[in-house]
Amino acid sequence: MTFKELNLSSEILKALDETGYTKPTPIQAKAIPVVLKGKDVLGCAQTGTGKTAAFVIPMLEQIAENKLRDRQNKVRGLIVTPTRELAIQIGESFSEYGKYTRMNCTVVFGGVKQGKQTDSLKKGVDVIVATPGRLLDLMQQGFISLRDIQHFVLDEADRMLDMGFIHDVKKLLKHLPKKRQSLFFSATMSREIIKLSNEILDNPVEIAVTPKSSTAEIINQSVYFVDKGNKKNLLLHLLEDQNLNSVLVFTRTKHGADKVVRVLNKNKVNAAAIHGNKSQNARQKALGEFKDHKIRVLVATDIAARGIDIDELAYVINYELPNVAESYVHRIGRTGRAGAEGTAIAFCDATEKPYLKDIERLINQKVKVIDNHPFPLVDVNAEIAPKEQHPPRRNKGRGGSSTSGSKGNKRYSRK
Repeated sequence: MTFKELNLSSEILKALDETGYTKPTPIQAKAIPVVLKGKDVLGCAQTGTGKTAAFVIPMLEQIAENKLRDRQNKVRGLIVTPTRELAIQIGESFSEYGKYTRMNCTVVFGGVKQGKQTDSLKKGVDVIVATPGRLLDLMQQGFISLRDIQHFVLDEADRMLDMGFIHDVKKLLKHLPKKRQSLFFSATMSREIIKLSNEILDNPVEIAVTPKSSTAEIINQSVYFVDKGNKKNLLLHLLEDQNLNSVLVFTRTKHGADKVVRVLNKNKVNAAAIHGNKSQNARQKALGEFKDHKIRVLVATDIAARGIDIDELAYVINYELPNVAESYVHRIGRTGRAGAEGTAIAFCDATEKPYLKDIERLINQKVKVIDNHPFPLVDVNAEIAPKEQHPPRRNKGRGGSSTSGSKGNKRYSRK
């Protein structure tokens, strides 16, 4: 199938052709015809499947057609997404696919002054892409009205719940017209997600391109068991391979991300961090330099995971395993995008073994163990991950000789 077979306008086809897109991905091929018929959609698709275009393209098509019939200046489309980065990415997609349609799209998000966003809204827009907090804020100030919304998209719904936006989403729903088309997309489908979708959708068509909560088969996954204190040494060891020339590293905390960046820069590896404590300008600067290969390693927390869209990103390293298994799916989904090959490497210390079990249960497969490395897990039964290991020191105070203990050279195995 080609995009031409989807009965799209010449303006959109021209834009798609200029981007080099000729064949829709499976989620696009399934979703676009359904959306164009005006039906609600419940979509289960992991990141990297081309999901954004699956709702941006038909929304452009529908709004352009409606605008020709009704020339009034009003907001007709709303897309709500959990992070600034993802909102910006969706806005860029609108500009790219709709550059010949004369559609106006504005992206609104927090963390920056609202002046430029409100100036754009005052001029009149057809579509708003927004994060929940800033959207509600601008609505309260009177800059945005949702009374004329015809097309509503809730993207990355599971991440919305993870980040605590469920109450904001429910507030927004009260302001939307009952008569509208709604599209609901999520990478995972928990009971909570299904419950939320039932509140938003009307007799939806269900579309899934991969098994629920699965990881892409084209991603080569592996895990290294390593003591917490030796993770930085293992990371530096892996980065000695120059083939790892563009690597996205994930940590659980902002402090951890900054710490990893300091270690890498100290060892002459160009790196930058992207997380919630960084200003929007700093985050965009770091992401831009990473895309332009000016920095080799980008260290991120989960809050930024969904918004990082980088073509041909071959390597993702989970420096720290997430304590929520679904986050692992989102993290490694940054690689292996649009059919490209990808490699996902995980570091697992003694305290993270339960997280790994949860991940393997979710993805329904065992992650390949790489045990041939210079920093094997030693403290197998540690409840608190040990500090970086040092050579045994003599206990001079009591005159006894130090020993490494019976587990000193024991490597971890699954048994």
